[in-house]
Amino acid sequence: MDYEADADFDRMPPSFDRVKNAAQGGGTQGFNPGLIVLLLVGGLLLAFLIGNYVLYVYAQKALPPKKKKPVSKKKMKRERLKQGVSAPGE
Repeated sequence: MDYEADADFDRMPPSFDRVKNAAQGGGTQGFNPGLIVLLLVGGLLLAFLIGNYVLYVYAQKALPPKKKKPVSKKKMKRERLKQGVSAPGE
């Protein structure tokens, strides 16, 4: 009788077949979809950052420097007075 009871242990319900196959390494399942999305988003972000850096370096070399605003006469007069040089005409 004990021998027949042990034979029933070998038969498992179908729901446990998946666990048994996973434990035995039952074939490759492919890539995880979450991993694919993560790699895709990470790759796009990396390409965006590298592209921005390349454009920044190119713009620094190709574009002329910014022109400074002209200093007003009033400000020039004030600066000369601070330095001790009298403004012309006074």
